[in-house]
Amino acid sequence: MENQSPLVQKAIDLFNQGYTLALEWLLSPAAWVQFALLVGAYIPALLVSRIVTPRLAKVLSPDPASVSVLSKARRFVLMFLPLFLPLFAYGFAAIGEQVARSLFGSGAVIAFGKRVFLFLVLRAFARDILTDPFLHLLGKFVVIPIGALYALGILDPVIAGLAATQVSVGNIQFSLLAIVRGAIAGSLLFWLGTWSNRQSSDFIGRPEMRPAIQQLTSKIAEFAIFGIAFLLLMNIMGINFSTLAVLGGAIGFGLGFGLQKIASNFISYVILLVEGQATVGDYVELDGGEAGTIIKMTARATFLETFDGRWIVVPNEDFITTRVVNYSDSGSANRLEAAFSVSYDTDINKVPAIIEAAVAKHPGVLDAPEKPDCELRGFGDSGIDFVVEFWVNGIDDGKNKYTSDVLFLIWNALRDNDIEIPYPHRVVEIKGNLPT
Repeated sequence: MENQSPLVQKAIDLFNQGYTLALEWLLSPAAWVQFALLVGAYIPALLVSRIVTPRLAKVLSPDPASVSVLSKARRFVLMFLPLFLPLFAYGFAAIGEQVARSLFGSGAVIAFGKRVFLFLVLRAFARDILTDPFLHLLGKFVVIPIGALYALGILDPVIAGLAATQVSVGNIQFSLLAIVRGAIAGSLLFWLGTWSNRQSSDFIGRPEMRPAIQQLTSKIAEFAIFGIAFLLLMNIMGINFSTLAVLGGAIGFGLGFGLQKIASNFISYVILLVEGQATVGDYVELDGGEAGTIIKMTARATFLETFDGRWIVVPNEDFITTRVVNYSDSGSANRLEAAFSVSYDTDINKVPAIIEAAVAKHPGVLDAPEKPDCELRGFGDSGIDFVVEFWVNGIDDGKNKYTSDVLFLIWNALRDNDIEIPYPHRVVEIKGNLPT
């Protein structure tokens, strides 16, 4: 026994104490009276719960199709109905404890029963009410074990043992209790931060705000929420902020030299969101030749998707320091051209009206800012050169083949009006007599 570790020795002592206490309860008439009071507390609780719970459920149940604030509140209250039975039993046991203490001057047995009823409350809460996957997991592995230790009456010794065990990491020293408390509080705080971030994102996502401003505001709210959660966690764990300040200064000094580009890209990301010169959905072309549709913007880089399905990762800094052509594929109009030629035998005065009417039939061609405009460009070697200008939403590639469709319309219009599209001609002049 002398070679046992302190924790094993402590467990053996607790077991011996529990065994001795159980024997005392079994041989004590006062203990048997308290057991009877516990049974007398549970049976009325069961009867009251069976009467009250269905009636409350009937009164509080809202219309399934209702989404009002009152309906949501009533559904929230309905979630707690499974707690009624152990809560009623706990309340009746508290009354029985007062009776036992007045009769025998002690109520250890019924106090133990009260703790068991409270454990059942915590168990029902973790099992039936915490429906979120993370909270359900936290309730299963944290709330229920803590409730079990409290019901057995060994929660305080366990806490004292964890607090007495110290762990040192460099100049920082903290107890195992601080680690456990920090893990529990940190998990809960960061879940709360994630939930708050979702709620703030839904609140910020209003149609009157530009998408870039929405994204920037959402990021600021996210950083603020998780920053506050981190500071609260450090306070709960009891970590000295002056020690963190020294460590943070050293890390900041290293970041200043090693992560200059990342900082530059992050600042460029903020500028892009504020100015809105490029946002998700725009088709852009950079000075270095990179071109594609913006599909995602992060704090470090912007992701472009080309028409052949490739992704190009472009640092945000390039959007600030280089020339960027934004074709604004997300709804901005662009002017395109389609060139063609007609034969020299054609009455060219008729061509513009024919072509403009044909191109205007295309569903993607716009009437504003200008209708299709057919212009004479020159007199070529084989025919007379024309160009038709037209406006569309988007660009001429990928899912949109505007120029190809317009050229088909031009071909059909010229053919229907018996206008010849020339092909190259060459005149060969032979001087002298032809060979025999």
